[in-house]
Amino acid sequence: MFLGIDIGTSGVKAVVIDHHGVVVGQGTAALTVQRPQPLWSEQDPDAWWAATTAAVQGIDPAVRRAVLGIGLAGQMHGATLLGADDRPLRPAILWNDGRSHAECSALEEDTPAFRTRGGNIVMPGFTAPKLAWVARHEPDIFAATRTVLLPKDYVRLQMTGDKATDMSDAAGTLWLDVAERRWAEDLLDATGLSQSHMPALYEGTEATGTLRSDVAQLWGMSPVPVAAGGSDNAAGAAGIGIVRDGDALLSLGTSGVIFIANDQFKPNPDRTVHAFCHCLPAHWHQMAVHLSAASCIDFAARLSCATGAADLFSRAESAGPASGPEIFLPYLSGERTPHNDPQVRGAFLNLDHDTGPERLAQAVLEGVAFAFADGLDALRDAGSDVQELAVIGGGARSRYWGQIIAAVLGTRLVYLKGGEVGPAMGAARLAQIAVEGGTARDICAKPPVAQTIEPDPIIAERLASKLAAFRRAYSQIRQGSA
Repeated sequence: MFLGIDIGTSGVKAVVIDHHGVVVGQGTAALTVQRPQPLWSEQDPDAWWAATTAAVQGIDPAVRRAVLGIGLAGQMHGATLLGADDRPLRPAILWNDGRSHAECSALEEDTPAFRTRGGNIVMPGFTAPKLAWVARHEPDIFAATRTVLLPKDYVRLQMTGDKATDMSDAAGTLWLDVAERRWAEDLLDATGLSQSHMPALYEGTEATGTLRSDVAQLWGMSPVPVAAGGSDNAAGAAGIGIVRDGDALLSLGTSGVIFIANDQFKPNPDRTVHAFCHCLPAHWHQMAVHLSAASCIDFAARLSCATGAADLFSRAESAGPASGPEIFLPYLSGERTPHNDPQVRGAFLNLDHDTGPERLAQAVLEGVAFAFADGLDALRDAGSDVQELAVIGGGARSRYWGQIIAAVLGTRLVYLKGGEVGPAMGAARLAQIAVEGGTARDICAKPPVAQTIEPDPIIAERLASKLAAFRRAYSQIRQGSA
């Protein structure tokens, strides 16, 4: 048995798989996000640890005792600042925090190597500008900082006592030379840091340490090896076999991602396409990232007093595609691809007297799909020819939403058995490689196909004018707020 733990934004998921990749146990625990000021998004690092223990203990004790290795996955970019005692100095600043836009501009101007060696535009979501913000606004905390860890790696520290990370998560800090897969001293120096502040680098399939005896006793398992693992997106890709050049997935999690595996480093920062290391040796990937995806479903369900996501999907389906003029802009936390705009916010447009909960629900599904269309265009501009997308994440449970997305993107969607398990599955598979050896292509094989959704040309035609209106709306609201 192999345990994968995914430290997400809204919760922690723990999954145990057997030698053949079959899920034999799962546990979850919820997390909350604190937003003390506009643009801010924070979490208590110790809440990750408490939720991790709760999620693991939610798995049957007999299954836990059979675990031979553990892998970690987690939300990217979060700045976890530790003092000399390895305790957090402040709440972690998360991936969807937008406070550091001024610092981003300064780093972009002063250090062009962030785009070339780091492979990406300097954005508020990344870790490096967060530290520049802390240096400027919380200088005492910055001076006291001895280590900067990503969320999953703070959990690793509690598990093993080791300060380590993997290449895919490290690439999202902007301090990594992505092509060479090593920390870049000049990029660290641009934010007043050095390699002494950084965890040790490992490939995702390497063991970074061993579970501490007290944690092993608490979790009811042996002191097994802990693999480096991967960022949530890279681990999610590994979990469903997105490991060959050109393989692509669509993640319908809290955020939305289109992920393409590459056999070489292919940066294209001008269109806000992310280029990172994969969690597998000698592999890289490109991503289009949308800060709000399935989180828009939760938002709309609360707004309309729906009983949950399933109720919202049902309401939308009762209305049908393009059932009204309503447009939803899904920018609840700003947006990355292709706009790189932390200031923009979500909106409902074109409401009229006939607008009701069903049409609003439909508009939300369409709005997220339209944002994915913008991201896919950016990836195609970067030279990626995407014909098929494997779907993962909680939003994968709705076939109806898949029909909307496939039609808008003009791309086949493939739903793989177990795909909804997400990054925790990939983390478990990385643990399996770390313990047993074997190749990624063998261990990270694609699961059987559960269903396929082909683009419906009738739905695509009905939504074409709304997609055009969606794209005009972004320009209009940005001009209005300028």
